[in-house]
Parts: sequence; C-alpha cells; structure tokens
Amino acid sequence: MKRTLAALAATAALLAGCTPDSDGDRSDGPEPGPGTLRILASSELADLAPVLDRVREDTGITVKPTYTGTLDAVRLLAGEKTDGADGDFDAVWLASADYLRLHPAAAGKVVSETSVMSSPVAVGVRTGTVRKLGWRPEDVTWSQIEQAVRAGRLTYGMTDPARSNSGFATLVSVASALSGAQSALTDADVAQAAPRLREFFTGQQLTSGSSGWLAKAYQRRGNVDALLNYESVLKGIPGLTVIRPKDGVLTADYPLSSLADTPAATRKDVRRLTDALRTPEIQREITARTHRRPVVPSVPPAAGLDTTRRRELPFPGSRSVADGLLDAYENELRRPSRTVYVLDTSGSMAGGRLNGLKEALTDLTGEFRHREEVTLMPFGSDVKSVRTHVVEPADPEAGLDAIRADAGGLTAAGDTAIYSSLQQAYDHLGPGRDTFTSIVLMTDGENTTGARAGDFDAFYRSLAPDQRDVPVFPILFGDSDRRELTHIAELTGGRLFDARKGSLDSAFEEIRGYQ
Repeated sequence: MKRTLAALAATAALLAGCTPDSDGDRSDGPEPGPGTLRILASSELADLAPVLDRVREDTGITVKPTYTGTLDAVRLLAGEKTDGADGDFDAVWLASADYLRLHPAAAGKVVSETSVMSSPVAVGVRTGTVRKLGWRPEDVTWSQIEQAVRAGRLTYGMTDPARSNSGFATLVSVASALSGAQSALTDADVAQAAPRLREFFTGQQLTSGSSGWLAKAYQRRGNVDALLNYESVLKGIPGLTVIRPKDGVLTADYPLSSLADTPAATRKDVRRLTDALRTPEIQREITARTHRRPVVPSVPPAAGLDTTRRRELPFPGSRSVADGLLDAYENELRRPSRTVYVLDTSGSMAGGRLNGLKEALTDLTGEFRHREEVTLMPFGSDVKSVRTHVVEPADPEAGLDAIRADAGGLTAAGDTAIYSSLQQAYDHLGPGRDTFTSIVLMTDGENTTGARAGDFDAFYRSLAPDQRDVPVFPILFGDSDRRELTHIAELTGGRLFDARKGSLDSAFEEIRGYQ
C-alpha cells in the first residue's frame, strides 16, 4: 500500500487517457512529417502555445506536445509504465531534470539538455494577510511560515508532490529548510524534520493534480490564505504578494532535450527549436507572457520579478531519500483524504462495463493512503448501499481487502439516478472535517430518474459553506452526457475527467492528485 516513486507504475494509462481538462492529449494517427516535433512536456508548459506558434512562423518547426506531470513523464521514460515512450516522442521538455537524474533508465534516454527559462518555488500570500502577519516579504523564511501555520494564522494550497513537479519541489524546499540540512537531504534529515513538517502540513487546505485547477479552487473558495507553487504561476493570480523564502527554494529550469533514439535530422530540429526559444526576442516574450525568468543574460526578467538573490537548495541526491520523503508526506504528514465514490451500476453497466469498473476499483486500492476514508455508493434507480472503510496504518490491508470485496460484489440493475445519488453523497459527508474531501461520480449514461438538474442545483446552493467546498469529479464513460457532467463539475468546483479516450483506470488514477 505504501507508495514509493518506483512503485507508481499504476499510473500507466494517464497519458493515453488525458482529459480535455488536462492540458493536452497524446497524439495518435500517422507519423508527423518533416519539421514536426513530438514532445513529451510538463503540463504547465501549455501556456507557451502562443510562443510556439510564433516559433513555428519563424522556423517552420511545429511542436506537437503531449502534456503530463513531470514525475509521470520520467516514469514513462524509465519504462515504469506499460506504454513506454520508445518511438512515441522526439524530445522531452520538463519543468526540471533533477528527478529524471535519479532514474538511470530515464536519464540514459535523454541527450543535449538545454535550459530554456526558469522559475523558483515561491509562496503567494494574500496581501492583507501579509500585513496582518507583519511580514517584510524580502525577509520571510520557511520557519516563519511554519510558525504562522502553527498559530492558526495561515492556510494554503499546493499541488500533489506525487504527480506535480511544483508540489515535489515545494516539498523538498520545505523539508530542506525545516531540517536545517546544509547539503542534499538525507533520510536522517527527513526523520529529524518530521515533527515540524507535520505541523506545517496542518495548514494545507487545498490539494490538486495541476497548478491551473489549484489556482481556480483558491479563487473560488476565498478562504485560503496562500498558495505554494512556482513564482510564475503565483504572479498570474491577482491579490497575492509573492514571497521567495529567504532560507532557500528549488528552481525549475525547463530543459529541452532530444531523445537518444531519435534520428540525427530530428535532433537538429530540436536544436533549432531550442536556439529559437533562447533568442532575446523570444526570451522577452516568454518572461512577459508567463512570468518565468529568462536564461539569456542580456534579457531582464519581466517587471515585478524580484531580482534579489536567494539560496538555491539542493535536490535529493538519491532515489531512496526522494522515495522516503514522498512516502512520509503521503502517509503521515499531510491531512488524510475522505472520498465518496458515487458509482453508476444501472442496467446499462451490465457485462464488460461493470467488469471494467470492478477491475479499476480493485487496481485503485494500491493507491489509497494510510488514514484514508473511502465510501463506495453504487446506484441505479436509487442508492443501493453505502459502505465506508478506513485504511488504518496499523493494518492497512484490512481496509483495502474490504474495499476490494465490495467492488467485487457490485451488480448492474435499474435506471440512472445521478442527482439523487449525489445529494445522498453530500448528506453522507455531512459537516466539514479536517480532511481533503471530495466526491467522484462515474456514470455511463444520462440522468433518467429521481431528482433533476434544477433540483440538485437548488440542493447544492442550500448547503453550508464548508459543504459547498466539496468538489465533484465526474468521469465521462460510455454514453454519459458531457454537458450534464460538465455542469456538475463547474457548479461544485470540481473537474471533468474523460475515460472514453483512455480507460476508466486512468481516470480514477488521475483524480488521485486532487484527493
């Protein structure tokens, strides 16, 4: 059950199942022609689309990106995913190559690494909160941030370190600073910092698999004081004072690299693309558009980017330390998760669809964290049962076995009561608790019985504010109605995931970053 970086191969279908809300799709179809580069890219780079359009006009090179999380991209290159990257891509463009270097199998596939821009980890704090705390932004340290959290004066959101490089870089930055490590983190440093880290993460009120959704959730809720992310992301959110802690951070440098097995002509095109991105004119456009920092010395950073030097913290020097830090975060340090899975088991799910659901849920148990509360709520014409299990640290397999047994016992019958079942899920959750709470809705059809859309809208708006903070993450599957499910996601502050382009397994897995 415990997750290590090496054991995350269950994320294998993520790339094949990218949703419309993720920042891109895997390209299928015929091989691209000359001048087209297929690039495996960190999802946050989707904001460079206008820049890449301009580069295409200047050079004739067309970029066909496949966007995914940086850590997932590394696992794909390392062969830890079932759909390995060999032959699928010409180049890789990640937020950072630090994590990649811990994986010899992945590092050996990458050549000619060249930095294109940079952005340090930072803390974006509501300007009013900065004043209340009496902080001078240029002097704030991670210890001061921890003290504010411990005193109940600061809450924040950050992305999931298991999927997002911004989340993992933030985790390393905090652990390094609070442990007092003078060099790259060790296992002893992580153990020593654990009590302070546990206090620090009591302040985390939002989690996310992507920076974009995190920013939207922060602005929607309005009750979180800060965000921990890259400076470039934070600069795009109104009302934040962006702080780079004085005791150090990690910085993303966005290296663009060829893959070792690409032809010489293709590598030449990668080099041409890299050179074009590093011209002063394009560097000025990158920093102006995205708030990232230029890597060409003659180009100054965009207005508003602090040029004061800050300590650059070292990345963990071994994979075992990275494994241990992530495992500690997932199972001990962060707030536990609480999720209701509202599962369509109407008559239309009979046969292969139901078998696929059972298999996906069984596979998903390998992802559940210690202390996590999981409720399965299958429905047809109404809710059929409500079964809740907790993954207790003392005996995690007991809870996981119970979830597998419930999944194996699902049967298909009845009509499709989507909205009535969602209302029951909110009723089951009740008032807010100190957890990351969410609802996952999986359906293969349209609502046919029970409450209607208008009824659910009125019900949702009548909920207490803390209950309205619980997002619904719907999954498009089978013959489900995109418009219906999009409305549910937008109403509740969730996000739509598409299992029709990939698989149900990949959709459930991708949602894990938001729980």
